[in-house]
Amino acid sequence: MNNKWVEPDIRDNVVGFVNMISPKIDIPVKMMLGLIGISVSKFYSWRSRVDQANKHNGSTPRNHWSLKWEREAIIKYAKSHLGEGYRRLTYMMMDDNIVAVSPTTTYRVLKQAGLLNRWNSVKRYSKGNGYNQPICPHQQWHTDIKYVNFHGSFLFLISVIDGYSRFIVHHELRQSMMEFDVQLTMQRALENFPGYKPEIVSDNGSQFISKDFAHFLHSAGLQHIRTSIAYPQSNGKIERYHRTIHQECLMKSSLVNLDDARKQIADYIYHYNTKRLHCALFYLTPEDFLNDRISDKLEAREKKIKQAKLKRLEQNFVN
Repeated sequence: MNNKWVEPDIRDNVVGFVNMISPKIDIPVKMMLGLIGISVSKFYSWRSRVDQANKHNGSTPRNHWSLKWEREAIIKYAKSHLGEGYRRLTYMMMDDNIVAVSPTTTYRVLKQAGLLNRWNSVKRYSKGNGYNQPICPHQQWHTDIKYVNFHGSFLFLISVIDGYSRFIVHHELRQSMMEFDVQLTMQRALENFPGYKPEIVSDNGSQFISKDFAHFLHSAGLQHIRTSIAYPQSNGKIERYHRTIHQECLMKSSLVNLDDARKQIADYIYHYNTKRLHCALFYLTPEDFLNDRISDKLEAREKKIKQAKLKRLEQNFVN
């Protein structure tokens, strides 16, 4: 085996394979390395560099980073999920038990196949560093109103999103956006999660700075945080959600009538909360964060990655 330059994945797979197989078949590591064709010094050098990148200046070979069937599966999955970024695709495939690879592998395969989403329309701003982020669910809820085009007029989507998990705790599609509509939405959000007293973050819209809304929050025992004037990024979590629902739901379908509009939006929000992987949440869902399933999900993914590495190593030895 020519082991002068070996990519990190194969190097780590060999170390893991030898460490696993040697005690099971009762063959000394030195003898097993002789059968494989790796020097003892090279093996222990690899073992000391597990999970680290190669540090030499030569080019890193890439022929065996993924198997042919894995590359084909990545391409097929990407074609059936157009518009998704390569990182989200990576974890979607892992959770769906399609293939377990790293985001860099997905990027490389999609780039070679001409399927990489090249356009990134996210604009970055230097103004503001935000505020102390919540460390658990229901510490902060963000609320805002989005205009929805509807038969030459507008409907108003009023949403409340949890600042920690990005979970949409409640929404209402209303025909008006008076103080009453905002209070009703907030009251139903509180009824969905009784016992919590989150801080309410909003912009300076007239509905949110009215005396009626202030009285409602005071009677409910809630603190109100208003964002900077003329700077919507300071309420960025719900602004980003509104852009997402606009791009992934409202722009892709027609709203036949009010009932149809409410159903389509409710269906999408269920997908957003429970199925759609969020890039700010380790590519988990808002529901995973809300219900504290973070460690279990990440450990399951890590297990799939390790199992896939061992299977690739075994297949490479067979071939």
